[in-house]
Amino acid sequence: MPTTLILTLKTFSATGGIEKMCRIIGKALNEHTTDPGSNFLLYSMYDEPDAAAVNPYFSAAFFRGFANNKWKFARAAINKGRTVNTVLLSHVNLLPIGWLIKKLAPRTKLVLLTHGIEIWQPLSGLKKMMLSSCDQLIAVSAFTKQKIISAQGIGAEKITVLNNCIDPELQAPTQQKKQPVLLQRFGCTSDDKILITLTRVAATERHKGYEKVMLAMAALKEKSYDNLKYIIAGKYTETEKTYILDQAIQLQLSGQVILAGFIPEEEMADFFGIADMYVMPSKKEGFGLIFVEAMYHGLPVIAGNVDGSVDALANGRLGLLVNPDEQTDITNAIQKMIDDTSAYIPDSKLVIDLFSFQTYQKNLLQIL
Repeated sequence: MPTTLILTLKTFSATGGIEKMCRIIGKALNEHTTDPGSNFLLYSMYDEPDAAAVNPYFSAAFFRGFANNKWKFARAAINKGRTVNTVLLSHVNLLPIGWLIKKLAPRTKLVLLTHGIEIWQPLSGLKKMMLSSCDQLIAVSAFTKQKIISAQGIGAEKITVLNNCIDPELQAPTQQKKQPVLLQRFGCTSDDKILITLTRVAATERHKGYEKVMLAMAALKEKSYDNLKYIIAGKYTETEKTYILDQAIQLQLSGQVILAGFIPEEEMADFFGIADMYVMPSKKEGFGLIFVEAMYHGLPVIAGNVDGSVDALANGRLGLLVNPDEQTDITNAIQKMIDDTSAYIPDSKLVIDLFSFQTYQKNLLQIL
């Protein structure tokens, strides 16, 4: 009989940060057992039944996908949840199912994994009541923990901080820096100082700060920093693409701002390898796993100091934290890194000590 039931919305049918952590949680528990089904099960509402058939994270024997059949998922989750020791909800939207399980089986430990913006604003009266039925909340960062306390009125003693970790399936850092093929693909040369940001590119995502990075480049260009290139990678909307390229023209940065589009996982190591720094002065990061991945690949990092990015940069021990609303701060930080890039290369041992899969697994098992 499994001791833990993990309930997710998606695990394999999307590539976002929440889905990635669901896969990693499965791997952490998979490696903790030798008998399929005896330690945990993972139910995914939207995934197809065979979604876990070939995956490097955990045995398909632990997985059940419900192909968007919400009622079937809910019934199965409630029935199974009544028989296990712990139910882990991967998203606040699964609270109604968790609440019903808790009502029917009060001894079941109910744990909610919280990620960021979805829990930062006060929940409705009904959802807040359901939230109070949780025995424990796992917050992805100290910032998110404080937001939960202030927005939801949950006591600090019920909230444990568990930072996200480096995906154990992430490609190792590339040994060859600035591969000519990739440089050519993005219109760069080996002499360019290349700044990168990875994010979904849409009007709703401007809080990531890519406009502020462009303004910083324009300011630095006036100081004769002429060899800067800024690659913004990630899926983009056509309207936001037009907006960014128009902004680049107005700032006299034509050809220096490149929209790379989606970068496949198998190309990420090489993509990080052509960059000189990762810059994303965001204001709404629950944690900011992309910063950790950039540092894992040896890149100096600049992040905002008003959200979960502070955890990802270990309170500034691993990179530069800037006020995302102060343009001068952002410009000065980029200039510092350009002038002495090697001085800001993160401590690789500290990155691994804080954010390795092994560290995450140990802490997760203690919680569950």
